[in-house]
Order: sequence, then C-alpha cells, then structure tokens
Amino acid sequence: MKLAILGATGWIGSTIAAEALSRGHEVIGLARDINKLPAAITSKRSYDIQADNALKDTIAGVDALIISIGGRTLGNHEIVAATAQKVLTELADTDINRLIWVGGAGSLEVAPGVTLLSAPGFPEEYKAEAIAQGEALAVFRNSNTAVNWHYVSPAAEIFPGEKSGHYRVGGDQLLTDAEGNSKISVQDYASGLLDEVESGAHPQQRIGLAY
Repeated sequence: MKLAILGATGWIGSTIAAEALSRGHEVIGLARDINKLPAAITSKRSYDIQADNALKDTIAGVDALIISIGGRTLGNHEIVAATAQKVLTELADTDINRLIWVGGAGSLEVAPGVTLLSAPGFPEEYKAEAIAQGEALAVFRNSNTAVNWHYVSPAAEIFPGEKSGHYRVGGDQLLTDAEGNSKISVQDYASGLLDEVESGAHPQQRIGLAY
C-alpha cells in the first residue's frame, strides 16, 4: 500500500513509519520541515497543518492517510480536533477513503460512563492532551461522513520497548492485564495499528490496543 503519514517526525509516528516500511509499504512522510523526517522515508512532502494549503493535493495517489499529532510541541491543543475536522472535510473531496488516527487513552472507559481521564489519579500534565484527543474522537463520531476513519487508542501506558507481536484489541473499555495494568510498547502499538490499516476491520470505530 501507499501510505501517507502526517506526524512521522514524532515518537509514535516515526515508529509507525518504521513498521510500515518493514512490511514493504510505500511511505510518504508529511512534515513542515521534511529534513526532520526519518532518513528511511525516501518520499517526503512538505505540509503544514496550520497553513491553508490543501491536504488533498499533497496526498494525491495514496491509499490511506495516517495521522499522529498532538498539541504539546506547538503549544496548541486546539489543533487536534481542528485537524480531525479539516481532514474529514478534505478527504470527502478525494478518492482517498482511509483515515487512521493515532488517538489517546483518556477517553477509554474504566467503568460504565467513567473515563480514564475523569478517574482519580490521572496525571495532570497529560490532561490537556487527553481532552484534545477526546474532542477529536467526538469530531469523528458526530460527523456524517463517508470517510472510512479508524481511531486507534493505545493502552494507558505506552512505552519504548520491543515488538512482541502480541496484543489485544478492545473497544471503548480500557484493556487491563491480570494485575490491572494497561500497557503496550510503542512497537506493538505500531504493529497493531498497521494490522488495522491492512485489514480495515473496524471502519468508523474506535479500537484500543493493549497487552
């Protein structure tokens, strides 16, 4: 497949790009500064999500678009939901019908009607990001779109580790192990996300990935 990745300069995005390349996919990296994209990505295109240039012109010919963005670097968390809306609008005017969004864990439920974000002990430093990702999920769910979006939440804790090839797929509930922990390595998260890209198993749904 020919995959465009917006956010491949970041930690999760670059890991997804590496996983996609290891599977033989063609990867197009999109970034404001293409020099910051991983060297392994040979096809690089300049794109700034805060500018008015049309995304559809930049991603012409791709099979799917993967987006991994956050507002921390830019100091602008509003950009997350705004990008979700912008991309849905622009993809509707193209032949590209696959959008895979790197989501957050904060909106996952730890009990009926209780999100991880609202549970006691949620780290204060991550709240703004979690709220922004929850707003992006709401954009997808409240849209009347034909775009085939997939929102992929990681476990509560995502960390640099190794690829084991093992993970579980859930829905809106936070997945935990026998000890009550919710974890996944960024490598296994990337693997699970690419499995979703290739299978298209959960169209217009949010899924969660964890051990």
